[in-house]
Amino acid sequence: MKAIPEIVGRDEFDALVIRTNYDDEAAWQAVVADLAQSWCDVGEFEASVHLIDDPAWADLGPDEVLNAARRDENLSVVFLADRVTMRSVHRALLALHITDEEDEDLDPMYYEALIASPPPRGFRTVPVGVHDVHANLSIGNMDFAEFAKAAFADPDRIYRSF
Repeated sequence: MKAIPEIVGRDEFDALVIRTNYDDEAAWQAVVADLAQSWCDVGEFEASVHLIDDPAWADLGPDEVLNAARRDENLSVVFLADRVTMRSVHRALLALHITDEEDEDLDPMYYEALIASPPPRGFRTVPVGVHDVHANLSIGNMDFAEFAKAAFADPDRIYRSF
């Protein structure tokens, strides 16, 4: 198994974006430029992103990235710039939900609906959507399933914005 570096230097308010594909440098630079844009309806919020651009992460799959990202207790979602991202017209990143270990201890009777239909593990989002997803999940304003539902309702199955 490949050694994965620690994720260091991320401010708790920064969205975490990890590059796992190195086939197209121009595509990556386009993603980075899009992620740097101010966001919200009127562009009132500055982008706050922690980028990991280290070939040590090359070709890692979602499970491997999630295992590394789970070490950060202040993180609820991680975004991957993978092969699909680099080949997509929309540069759609893969948003992956970092499940809370404590969820396993919830009372099954109370959370029967959650157990009957577990929340989705991931969905695609355009780069500007990263900020919306990260901010709302960080403050508990919305949950991951709400964003996934919006993504799956889109004809391209990509979260864009509400």
